Amino acid sequence: MALRTNKKMAAPQLATKSGYGRMATLLVVAAGVVALALPIAMPDPYFVHSCIVVLLFAYMATSWNFVCGYVGQLSIGHAMFAGVGGYATVLIFSRLGISPWLGMLAGGVLAAMQSVVVGYPTFRLKGPYFALTTIAFAEMIRIWVENTDTFLGIPLNGAAGITVPLVGESWMAFQFNGKTPYYYVILVMLVLALLATWRLERSKLGFYLKAIRGDRDAAEALGISPARYQLVALAISAFMTGVGGGFYAQFFRYVNADRLIGVEFSIDLALMSIIGGQGTVFGPLLGAVLLTPIAEITRGHLGGVLPGLHIVIYGIILILAVLYLPKGLIDPLRSILSRLSKNGRSA
Repeated sequence: MALRTNKKMAAPQLATKSGYGRMATLLVVAAGVVALALPIAMPDPYFVHSCIVVLLFAYMATSWNFVCGYVGQLSIGHAMFAGVGGYATVLIFSRLGISPWLGMLAGGVLAAMQSVVVGYPTFRLKGPYFALTTIAFAEMIRIWVENTDTFLGIPLNGAAGITVPLVGESWMAFQFNGKTPYYYVILVMLVLALLATWRLERSKLGFYLKAIRGDRDAAEALGISPARYQLVALAISAFMTGVGGGFYAQFFRYVNADRLIGVEFSIDLALMSIIGGQGTVFGPLLGAVLLTPIAEITRGHLGGVLPGLHIVIYGIILILAVLYLPKGLIDPLRSILSRLSKNGRSA
């Protein structure tokens, strides 16, 4: 009798999960269709530019979440990986004439190599000590770049930064007259990052990272090497962030240490992921969709009068999220989808 009862109870639960999965899939497909049609339906250059910035931050926050959301360590120095990718992409193109498409990949590889150097000693630390150490590394790199005009014959131009040489519209040079091509490039990059996160959740590496986040000592007792798998995750995250830094440089056609390697940039990525729902596939995307327009509006209209206002607003939103939505914006969205699936099934 108990077995029959359990089977009867399990059937509605499976149906609920199936209904939820269908609702989630429909929502993702609908969002994808809207994203593909957006620059065609609303071709205004400023609007498309704003959408590109949202997608770029969503991509970068997803890259941050790839390690920090699943490992459980808070990195406030991820901007250094974006800086390596951005500077490498511009220098490889301007000095060697190599296409930025290859330069972005090279920048990602250099960022991954840098992450191993940084991560090996820092992953031995826990909690706030890890976060403080990542800030220290990023600030050291930023200060060094800002005060270095030339390094080994390579012009870094110090605080002035580097401008991308203009060669006219060219796919190989990653330069376009309009905004729409950039939009679709970053959209593809974001989709690939989301797919990588989705695959991580279902991979052996993902299970190991969740085990380390849950109880590091217990995971180590089971034969899982925290240092090894955390470094692997950090290297992948840094590679993705470095590629994003390369896109940033090519899109804005300019790169400097203050913006791309600054702590503010790292804080943006962390807050977007945390508020949206770290350790989830779509949480960073939700956080970027909410916070990026706020940052752009406050910088554009109040940046000269009240600089840093968007950080204050971020802080208020973060406090409210911690108090009322500790799992991020993704949690109420899941609840809504679950209710809709139940209502649709009952109807």
